[in-house]
Amino acid sequence: MTATDKDPNWTLIYTAIVANALVLAALGYALLAERQPTAYWAVPLVWITVGVWALLRVSPPPAARRTKALAGAVAGGYFLVLGFVGGLFGPASGPTTGLLIQATELPPGWNPAVLYAGEYLQFAIIPYTAFGYGVLAYLIYVTAVEAKHAVAGGLLGLFSCVSCTLPVIAALVGGVVGGGGAVAQAAIEFQSYAISTAVFVVTVGLLSYRPGLGQFRRWLS
Repeated sequence: MTATDKDPNWTLIYTAIVANALVLAALGYALLAERQPTAYWAVPLVWITVGVWALLRVSPPPAARRTKALAGAVAGGYFLVLGFVGGLFGPASGPTTGLLIQATELPPGWNPAVLYAGEYLQFAIIPYTAFGYGVLAYLIYVTAVEAKHAVAGGLLGLFSCVSCTLPVIAALVGGVVGGGGAVAQAAIEFQSYAISTAVFVVTVGLLSYRPGLGQFRRWLS
């Protein structure tokens, strides 16, 4: 049983609509804010467009309730790992600044950003990364449901696959470092975000097409 692949033509049409809307939003922001678009403006566009394509293309196959529950737990844990190493949240490491919502400092996708730095906890919810990590977690869920044995007793195998660990490694190397300076830092560290974007695109492709999953199931059985 493989995951349900939806009509590729409609998937591409809807994805193109989303991409066009994002481009128009960025151009509108540039006009209203009198800002000159730069390369890092394209990062959220790529993440969101590719993520929407994956969500439209892939849906999980029918499965038992226990399998779905365990797959959901795996996906939730994976999201927490990505969120932690990618700087969405973590222990406080700087001055306490409280809650800050930025809506106009950077273009759509980077903003609106929700930032918080407390005494013990900090988080930096940047829309495109939060959405992207959610998409990856969903694809892990679909993969886990399809693999079945990976959920029942092979979690180590699932988390050791290259496509699953690539985003974690990329986030460790060049992710957002939480806290109040996260959005400002993003503007000057484009190279690390370009690498993370490339890893995200490759990972989404691998998890969407799931090459070799049949062999993976046989290996676990």
